[in-house]
Amino acid sequence: MFAKQIMAVLGMTFMACSAQAGLDVQQWRTSQGARVFFVANHDLPMLDVSASFEAGAARDSAATAGLAGMTHALMRLGAGGLTEQQIAERLADVGAVMAQSQDADRAGFSLRTLSGASERKVALAVLQAVLSRPHFESAVLSREKARAIAGLREAETQPEFIAEREFSSRVFGTHPYGLHQRIESLAGLDATQLVAFHRQYYRAANLTLVLMGDIDRPTAETIAQQLSQDLPVGPAADSLPAVPLRTQAETVILPHHATQSHLQIGLPGMTRDDPDYFPLLVGNYILGGGGFDSRLMQEVRDRRGFAYSVHSYFMPLRQRGAFEIGLQTRREATDEALAVVRSTVQRFLDAGPTEAELKQAQANLIGSFPLRLDSNKKIVEHLAMLGFYGLPLSWLDEYPRQVAAVTLDDIRRAFRARVVPEQMVTVIVGGQDTRGRK
Repeated sequence: MFAKQIMAVLGMTFMACSAQAGLDVQQWRTSQGARVFFVANHDLPMLDVSASFEAGAARDSAATAGLAGMTHALMRLGAGGLTEQQIAERLADVGAVMAQSQDADRAGFSLRTLSGASERKVALAVLQAVLSRPHFESAVLSREKARAIAGLREAETQPEFIAEREFSSRVFGTHPYGLHQRIESLAGLDATQLVAFHRQYYRAANLTLVLMGDIDRPTAETIAQQLSQDLPVGPAADSLPAVPLRTQAETVILPHHATQSHLQIGLPGMTRDDPDYFPLLVGNYILGGGGFDSRLMQEVRDRRGFAYSVHSYFMPLRQRGAFEIGLQTRREATDEALAVVRSTVQRFLDAGPTEAELKQAQANLIGSFPLRLDSNKKIVEHLAMLGFYGLPLSWLDEYPRQVAAVTLDDIRRAFRARVVPEQMVTVIVGGQDTRGRK
């Protein structure tokens, strides 16, 4: 859960980089169709590279849930004639670091290497092999399937995992955002499926490439061409379907022996390019995203001691991601805690925040954003997000002004349009008393 909250914070604050006003971001497309963003920075002899593909978990089907994640994982476990160990050794020999990430929309690889020609050449050759020529060996797949299935069996006993899986399934229904790995779907995967998934989604037309560091434009163009030239050829991935809006409230109670109840409450929230992004960002900081400053924390924890922590957040995605409120509480306090959460949300919808709360939220959001872009790596992550979702680069400089321009009326209007109690899902794992719930 903690990792997911951090991901949500990054998602809601990726634009907070106007401290980099005047950042010279150059952009172009390679001859294969990959989108490229480049920033020269000669302060350190380093190069950061990010490669993001339209290959997230939402590209699975119900029958193959887990295919996207398994494809992504195996790409660096043998590629271009190199074994998993040789990939690790070659990167280590030149002091380079490769990392991977995946969510519902994106599958990404990042590389940090010294910018010297010899080190850079080795590291980029490894990245190129991983992106373009993964082996997908059956023996490695069998090993990773066994590992994933064992991990899933263990996770299925944990109340946090049970709550998150049920919440997502209820919020998104049959939409791909609601898909989850299952033991049966993982066990049925074979190497031919991974090859086909790679061929369909790891295409140059699906690639957003970001380069930042101690190189010049001609070198950046050469690197971009190198990384995209051997990728599968074909059109960009089809758009994901819209997330259907819910029409009624629903409460699901799943018994569990845990000493605490795990509660998740929410509904489909907003898209990455939502026109009300900033009112929702600022409003959510006040409601449940601002830590000890938030309404939910004050009402649920400070005044009543029902939970150690309570949070709310929007997860903006290509289509509507979830708005979620989450907390854990004593089993015997489940009904009371839930009632306080619901009444706090309703008061927020009815009256909105106060002027003092608005000013505090704006000051914190604007004042804290420089820390989010205090390294090349962080800047690259934000540019990758902008490029992947096709957002204007002007958003980087617009963030403080947009946050400062949010009004009380903006927040009330935006929240009333998207946070509708009569449509919200409530999932409770561990609480078995159903009195008074609807």
